[in-house]
Amino acid sequence: MKKVIGVVLVIVLLFTGAVVALATMDLNRLGKENMYVQISDYVEVEEARLDSGEVVSRYWYELPAIDEAGKHTIVQFSATRELRKEAYLMLYVKNDDEVTSYDEVKWEDIPAEAQDKLLQVP
Repeated sequence: MKKVIGVVLVIVLLFTGAVVALATMDLNRLGKENMYVQISDYVEVEEARLDSGEVVSRYWYELPAIDEAGKHTIVQFSATRELRKEAYLMLYVKNDDEVTSYDEVKWEDIPAEAQDKLLQVP
């Protein structure tokens, strides 16, 4: 009986740990390549009207992104609000140009090779 209770307790603890891990993990960032951009003007604003009558906007950006090795790629991504001009973002990218998420970062947080290339971007 004690073995059964012990096994059930271990299974419950493992299940609880797995649920907590999945709830706190952002799968859009897991295993993605990091690239860096400096925000300039957005390319397009896409507006949609919800059934409630509320208008929601999506801001589309097309910018040159630099990876940690200094390689350039043009990426497109969107945001639900206008991003701060001249801000630096770390993009989470899969398949070389598909942005899944982003974080604003400080200049000091960008790798040196990427900093050099960002300074050369027009």
